[in-house]
Amino acid sequence: MIVIDRAILHILDLNAGSTVLSDAELTLSEGVRQYLVKHIERSLTSQDARAGKFYDDSQFKASMDDYLAEKIDFITFTSNQAKVLEQTLLQADEMKPIDLIICDIHVDDVRKIIILKSLNHQGFMHQIVKNDDGFANEIVDEYAILPGMTQHIDEFAVIDPADDSISVRTKRYTINGNSIYALTEALLECSQAPSPKETLKKVNKVVQDVAKAYGQDGIEAAAAMKSSIVADLSESDEVDPIEIGSKVFTNTSMREDYEAQMKESGFTEPVHVNQERTVKRLVSHKLKTDTGIELSIPVDYFDNTDYVEFNHDPDGSYSITLKHIQDIQNRN
Repeated sequence: MIVIDRAILHILDLNAGSTVLSDAELTLSEGVRQYLVKHIERSLTSQDARAGKFYDDSQFKASMDDYLAEKIDFITFTSNQAKVLEQTLLQADEMKPIDLIICDIHVDDVRKIIILKSLNHQGFMHQIVKNDDGFANEIVDEYAILPGMTQHIDEFAVIDPADDSISVRTKRYTINGNSIYALTEALLECSQAPSPKETLKKVNKVVQDVAKAYGQDGIEAAAAMKSSIVADLSESDEVDPIEIGSKVFTNTSMREDYEAQMKESGFTEPVHVNQERTVKRLVSHKLKTDTGIELSIPVDYFDNTDYVEFNHDPDGSYSITLKHIQDIQNRN
């Protein structure tokens, strides 16, 4: 259960130079509370988020610690962070209006600090205009619209003050000719590891690359990789990208090449994934041929030639045989 104790909205209109730092916390009406809870829930469960760790000299952490120790109040703490972000992004090549929401919450009695950062979006609204002839209903465009409840916040950070762990999704900005992650490098001053989504994508690519380099079928290797992950997720929510190589490749040289590529790319640490969502995505292997035919095959069937058989034809092409089909349904 998510309980919002405090929340505030600061507006950084970088284009117009009219940044407005709020002097009051948000009024948490039922509608506002539902809006914030929905976006906080998405942030807490995002598979795009990267794990982070504060640097020893992080000014954000020092300021947060002062707030938690009640040396400064919530408005002062959040206003200081908004000013840091503003000064950084004023030097960016593209300056756009930003809404910065900072919340102090509890999730099942665990305290967390939440940062939600989004660009203003263009939207359209109806407007009622009264004139001499009566009422005229018009459509007007509006540029200061927050993301809807079904949309995603551009960037966010979830901080657990108990252990200083961070979960963050951030974007790159070009500042003074350098490409940086403003949220982590300038504001939070923390490191960031690959996200679960990035890790699984990299594992899939390296598994196929190594298999092909040794003259093996990349598709079969990828299917074996998915089966291995699905089996591991039946017991844990953790995926170890290095350990996967030892399960997919029995050949020592292939396993060593896989591990070398993963370490060189920085994908060495286990990641926590959403078990249900990840298994649902991995239980089927989707294929698309150069002829436009698409197939979705359960990974358990890849090694079972009683149902699916892949053949390498003499002309270098593939043929796929599907067997023991009792019924075919038309799925439009």
